Amino acid sequence: MAVPFRRTSKTKKRKRRTHFKLQVPGMNECSNCGEMKLSHRVCPECGHYDGKEVVNN
Repeated sequence: MAVPFRRTSKTKKRKRRTHFKLQVPGMNECSNCGEMKLSHRVCPECGHYDGKEVVNN
């Protein structure tokens, strides 16, 4: 098994990890109202899903 020749510095490790939480995974913009919502779910603000009103608010 390969072993790293040198230890990875704190700075190098942290720079690599900065992009892990760059975007919220699974969040999309609602096509009706423009609010952020979880993908494949009804928008909690306007109640639309796939261009159709599913829940009356």
